[in-house]
Parts: sequence; C-alpha cells; structure tokens
Amino acid sequence: MKQSAIRILIVDDEPAIRRALKPPLAELGFQFSEASRGEEALQLLHSSQYDVVLLDINMPGIGGIETLRRIRAFAPRIPVLMLTVRDGESEKVEALELGADDYITKPFSMRELIARIRTAVRRVHAPARAEDAPIEIGEIRLNPTKRSVTKRGQAVHLTRKEFDILYCLMSRAGRVVSYAKLLTAVWGADCREEVEYLRTFIRQLRKKIEDDPSNPVYLLTDVYVGYRFADQQMLQGESVDAAPSADDAPEEVSESAS
Repeated sequence: MKQSAIRILIVDDEPAIRRALKPPLAELGFQFSEASRGEEALQLLHSSQYDVVLLDINMPGIGGIETLRRIRAFAPRIPVLMLTVRDGESEKVEALELGADDYITKPFSMRELIARIRTAVRRVHAPARAEDAPIEIGEIRLNPTKRSVTKRGQAVHLTRKEFDILYCLMSRAGRVVSYAKLLTAVWGADCREEVEYLRTFIRQLRKKIEDDPSNPVYLLTDVYVGYRFADQQMLQGESVDAAPSADDAPEEVSESAS
C-alpha cells in the first residue's frame, strides 16, 4: 500500500491535539478526517472507509472504550490505536482486551505515532501466516510444529510453558499482549491474575534468548500492561527511519499542544 493512500480517522475531543496532528500527517501525504466525539466517529466509519483510527480514550459522550467496543462490532479488522494518558494503565488493558491494536501515551512524539500507524496498517495488509509456519525475527527462529527455538542457529532449550509464552508473543510480534491475555493463553482463565508468576517466566526466557537480559531487545515490557515481542521493523529501528525530520513535525504532542 502506498503511504499516500493511508486514510486516518482522528478521534479526540481536544482541538489542540487535532490541530497539532494535521500538518505533519498532511506533509507525509496521509489523508485524514477528524471527529471530536465517539458518536461522530461511528457515523464517519459507517459512511466512509479508513485504514486506521486514532481514538482518544477520555472523551465526553460515549467515550473511547465504548466507541472501540462498537467499532469492533462492525469493523473487527480496522487498526485502532488508542491515545491514552500516562497513568491510565487500567484503561489501556481494557482497550487491549476489547481489541485495540495498540496504544500510544500522551504526550507522544510524532516519530513514534507515525511509525505505529505504518506498522498497524502494514500488519493488516500482510499475507496471513499459517499457524504452523516457522516464525523468524532477528536471530530468533521458532518452529511451532517441532516446538523448537534456535538463536543464531543454535538450539535454545525451553520448558513447555516458556515455549508457549514465546509462541504467543512471537505470533503477535510488534503488538502488546496484556498480562491477562498472556496468562489465559498459556495457563487458562483461572490464572489471569497471576502476574508475578508470569514475570518469573519472562525473566527466565530473557536469560535464554537475550544477549543482555537486563537490556532486552526482543522481549519488551509495557509497564503495568503486558509484554510485546519486537517485530522486524522495531529491530531495524524503523521508528526513527520512517518518521519525518524534526523540521517536518513537532517533537512532542500533548493535551497542551497549540
């Protein structure tokens, strides 16, 4: 898909945020519409086609969470990136559980936002991967059929649960997986609150797949929310390469944007 074809729906009740976003997006050739409330966004989504939605969580009216719930009822595949505040961890988790593709925390840099937009759109248009197809990211290769993992061609010996955690994360590379979703996928719904238990397994996994477990490049933490396995673009530093220069976009966008 050409970058100029990406159509974005910006949903935020703060006029300053919408004003700050429009010039850099237009400069990069993106097409966009804007809405100040969830009700207006739903009307636009029913009447027009978009490639991605930027959806603020805290809005008057039905709010971002309920808007997301209604979007997923009729548009399950459209990427939705939630715009959240720094201390809104519970809302981030709730949004992910309802099917948000990712979130970005205010204040945010335009570099990060544009990289996330491109990644989300690219993911939707990528060919579907067979569930039993090997996954290779960086130097890590996971074979679901053989339940094997290698790093630089050398076998990495994992326990059954470690493998299941790694498969869950690598099969969703680039996307954050909430603690509850990861625990449910590996241990079942009865264990969705056992976050400390999960952290122990993550520490062990990092020791086995990371060159420096204290400074991981593959298995990343989204604080208070969950974990994500870096995708190929993240490893290659696309969040910088894909972004406009400092002359093209504001360094940071926040609710006080002018």
